[in-house]
Amino acid sequence: MNLKEAAIGDTVKVVKLHGEGAVRRRIMDMGITKGVELKVQKVAPLGDPIEVTVRGYELSLRKADAENIEVTERTDK
Repeated sequence: MNLKEAAIGDTVKVVKLHGEGAVRRRIMDMGITKGVELKVQKVAPLGDPIEVTVRGYELSLRKADAENIEVTERTDK
């Protein structure tokens, strides 16, 4: 499952980052790395942008970037 498929209010854990070069670097520069938990706050009507909370910060991600973030649902909700 990727971040784009997560529902509003879900808390998910990053399993793997896909993509290369600048795309991957941009995602990592936002503090999104393997093992980090993200909470999906809002999704725009057309799915772009996706707003998440990461390590206490609220971020907006492009839909294309969200597709490069493989996540799993957190089991200990």
